Amino acid sequence: MELQGFDFFGVEQAAGKHVAGVDEVGRGPLVGNVVAAAVILDPSRPIAGLADSKALSEKKRLQLHAEICDKALAWCVASASPAEIDTLNILHATMLAMQRAVAGLAIAPDFALIDGNRCPSLACPSEPVIKGDAKVPAISAASIIAKVVRDQEMAELHRLHPDYGFAQHKGYPTQAHLAALRRLGPLPEHRRSFRPVRELLQPGD
Repeated sequence: MELQGFDFFGVEQAAGKHVAGVDEVGRGPLVGNVVAAAVILDPSRPIAGLADSKALSEKKRLQLHAEICDKALAWCVASASPAEIDTLNILHATMLAMQRAVAGLAIAPDFALIDGNRCPSLACPSEPVIKGDAKVPAISAASIIAKVVRDQEMAELHRLHPDYGFAQHKGYPTQAHLAALRRLGPLPEHRRSFRPVRELLQPGD
């Protein structure tokens, strides 16, 4: 991959090593899964335009998503459910989703680079990279895959419950979402441990 051949965060990227980039989407929303992706890029099939998914238009994300799925040596998407988020808390649920994504790769990575300031417990060595989705192509690719998949999940939830506006706010606590919550009440997919949802629920629910 692009990091091959030089020392990056203390890790020598020797020829033939498989390095996975890992990122998540969906820590902040009030509803739905937290989604993680892991990607091992193919250095012989470079992908132009990789960047933090939040900096890309939806059209560009979809284009890159297709290209990543086609060209990457391996990729996997995994998630943790609202129930797991409520049980574990969002941080530990995020780590669980990342673990599942790395474990699901068809090629076992020799090393993993994780977006953020901490790493989940993995079978391979790993290193956190602050703002890695804007610095490391494999993490950028993972952020794009995770973002597209979670947006698709929100589009499906919008189809089932259009009055909540999920297609627009993607589950984040916007004024429109909070107003819909107050008007309609939480869905089973809402995260009950998140304060705006918790405050709407009666004790014992």
